[in-house]
Amino acid sequence: MEQKWSIRLIRFAAIFGMIGTYLGSHMSGQMDYSLRPIHAHILLVGWLSVFAWGIFYKVYRVKYKKLVSIHSILGMAGALGLTIGMWMYTLNPFNLGDTFVLVFFIVGGTLLLLAFALFVAITFLIEKTSER
Repeated sequence: MEQKWSIRLIRFAAIFGMIGTYLGSHMSGQMDYSLRPIHAHILLVGWLSVFAWGIFYKVYRVKYKKLVSIHSILGMAGALGLTIGMWMYTLNPFNLGDTFVLVFFIVGGTLLLLAFALFVAITFLIEKTSER
């Protein structure tokens, strides 16, 4: 289970890394840094955190396998929801209602917060293995 989710998380993180570096390059080329918070969250949450979770699952075995799936889905949904929500909140490119955009942003952030809280618990639920 961990191996399957490990590569999924790493691939997801790689996509976020590409988007984040493209956005940074675009901002630099345009000399317009108004999207810095979105760029930072894409790289910190979508690239760095999700990648770290993928590596964790590559290295460790978790006692309760279902938690790996729940955490991974929460983490990916939260990273997407938070960053897309930030983008919509900042630019509102589709002229959606302010309430909808704010709720979308908050739900994404909340899912991500739950993923981090679950990850803390998972780090205490690893299987004991002999020294490598």
